[in-house]
Amino acid sequence: MAEVSRQLIFLLIAIAYQLISRILEDKTINPPGTVIKLDGRRFHCWWKGKGDITIVLDHSLGGLDGYFLIEELSKISRVFIYDRPGYGWSQPSPKPRTSQQIVNELDALLTMANIEPPYLLIGDSFGSYNMRLYAHQFPQKVVGIVLTDGLHEDLMLKMPVFLKLVKAFLTLSFGLAQIGAFLGIIRLCGAIGLFYLLKPTLRNFSTAALKPVMRSFYRSNHWAAMSREMRSLNTSSRQLQQAQNLGNLPIVSIQAKHFLKPSLGLFSFPIPFADRLRDQMQSKLSKLSTDVSQISADRSSHFVWVDQPEVILEAVQRLLFKFNNQA
Repeated sequence: MAEVSRQLIFLLIAIAYQLISRILEDKTINPPGTVIKLDGRRFHCWWKGKGDITIVLDHSLGGLDGYFLIEELSKISRVFIYDRPGYGWSQPSPKPRTSQQIVNELDALLTMANIEPPYLLIGDSFGSYNMRLYAHQFPQKVVGIVLTDGLHEDLMLKMPVFLKLVKAFLTLSFGLAQIGAFLGIIRLCGAIGLFYLLKPTLRNFSTAALKPVMRSFYRSNHWAAMSREMRSLNTSSRQLQQAQNLGNLPIVSIQAKHFLKPSLGLFSFPIPFADRLRDQMQSKLSKLSTDVSQISADRSSHFVWVDQPEVILEAVQRLLFKFNNQA
């Protein structure tokens, strides 16, 4: 009985901590960009810098990668990032969280924000799906793509049974994390430094860069969006089958050294399976265009934008140099 009472007290403290923290965040942390209303929903968009070409970045599944990269990218050219529905300051959307829906929303937001092409696209992980589909459907607007440890639909649809089980486990874990965020447990994990323990390279970023990212991770909408995008991944994969030939579009494909780095013994078993699948994907991605080059992020896990962001900057500069020399 005493044990149950202690657990109940802990849970009440966590919930109170979450509620108070959310109120304070909403009063003190303003969205750095602009909120645009689309289909009756609020979308947070942020653009920064100057340049004839706009770098458009789409985040990984559950990531807010652009918040780590926007300052450095904006020194190269104008950059546009946005929060997909449910992440950051963007409202959740009842519409399917598929690549096609995301592409529709992205193009509408760019138009409403008066961000004119040409665009250089960056797609990190799941974002590589969305950027490839965008380039396929709007080829006249796109001058190049950077794929950061990108996915390929053929192999995602034909994953070995073991990796399908890992995917199902991750989907379930996102649902549990949604509950944990609502109860304040995710925030408590952040307060005790667990995220830094699991991902030490986060310490390389300033508090200002981390604050909007952690604000999103501490909220249940974030994890609900992850879960919905993961559940729609097969549908997105089938949609990408139309975008397997991008002609002569310049593409730089970045390959990380490992999909995941073992951390406290976690994930050590699936890593070889995931790495083999990722290597096969990189081979497929190299055939998307007649102008594909590859860069190795030799010190990075799948999260290149955290582990080795300078490689993404190098890829962008390579494509801009190519475009300027051809102009």
